[in-house]
Amino acid sequence: MFLKGSGRLPKGLWFCLVAGTMMVPEMRTVDGFEFHFALNYLGHFLLTNSLLDILKRSGRQGSRSRIVNVSSATHYAGVVDMEDLNRRACYSSHGAYAQSKLALVLFTYHLQEQMTAGGFPVTVNAVDPGMVDTALYDNLWSLAQAMKKPVAKTLFRTPAEGASTTVYAAVASEMEGVGGRYVYNGRKTRSADLSYDSELQAELWKKSCELAGLREN
Repeated sequence: MFLKGSGRLPKGLWFCLVAGTMMVPEMRTVDGFEFHFALNYLGHFLLTNSLLDILKRSGRQGSRSRIVNVSSATHYAGVVDMEDLNRRACYSSHGAYAQSKLALVLFTYHLQEQMTAGGFPVTVNAVDPGMVDTALYDNLWSLAQAMKKPVAKTLFRTPAEGASTTVYAAVASEMEGVGGRYVYNGRKTRSADLSYDSELQAELWKKSCELAGLREN
């Protein structure tokens, strides 16, 4: 995640990096949340809302505060089960990861709607960095790990290349004032059909506020 403020923020920029995880075995946080959901989504949701007031005050027309959520193409396979966000009924590490990344896109669009409706100088976008050769793939099973190594050298992006889309959304002049977009390879791309479901966006927002102990806006 990247949050950028302008004007009144020290040095003009805030970088907030939150760790992510992928394909880990089933486990829970100390609060009882499924690990992918908590680390990839709910923590981002709480952090963003905790800083939202200062981002609203910091932005201005022509230099808006920017929030960039890092999703994944895996979100296209995601399903958000509002009755079982912690996936206790049927656990799949791939399904849990896909749900967390879809949740980020739903959150992105709903928050942008709020910022637009309130007239706040804040934009919110989601980005897909592509397949990047990082430690995220360390949780693949051993055969997949062995197959991944030679493939990664030719098909995967380097960490610097993977970060380029996030940096583009965060600082590019052509992204000024542009919000509610899913960006891949520097291009605005259509995300999963489910991510545009406004009722699901609102339902997830309400439930996330409840889980994070926040008052719903």
